[in-house]
Amino acid sequence: MWLIALLIALPLIEISLFVTVGAAIGLGPTLLVILAGAVGGMALIRAQGGPNQMRAMQNDPLSPLAHKAMLVIAGILLILPGFLTDTLGLILLIPPVRRIMIARVASRFRVVTPNSTAPSATTIDGEYEDLSDTGNPKPTHRPPSAWTRH
Repeated sequence: MWLIALLIALPLIEISLFVTVGAAIGLGPTLLVILAGAVGGMALIRAQGGPNQMRAMQNDPLSPLAHKAMLVIAGILLILPGFLTDTLGLILLIPPVRRIMIARVASRFRVVTPNSTAPSATTIDGEYEDLSDTGNPKPTHRPPSAWTRH
């Protein structure tokens, strides 16, 4: 239900911000700000496709990947036309904000690593016979089929 409310409220908020900012600074500068945000968002997403420029954190090897994902989300928010989405995209560009959001999302997941020294709870005991020494019997030679004669 909250998703439907968000989908209805977001365009209304964006339209009211367009009108308010447009009345304050004029139509031309308003469109230039929106266009600059879209170009910046596209450049940000394009930059995330290159080699990894972030240093890996020692205690969390997935952190650079999570930071890149958050930067792509920030780029998408910047591409969307509107001042609210641009503001949210710009906020995601701040590294401490990204770290806080990654920590909040990571706290909802539980990571379980298997203990290699402990035996598995589902140990299956069985016997096997190695048949690789017997080899496959050679196929018998059959006369050619009428379908393949020329």
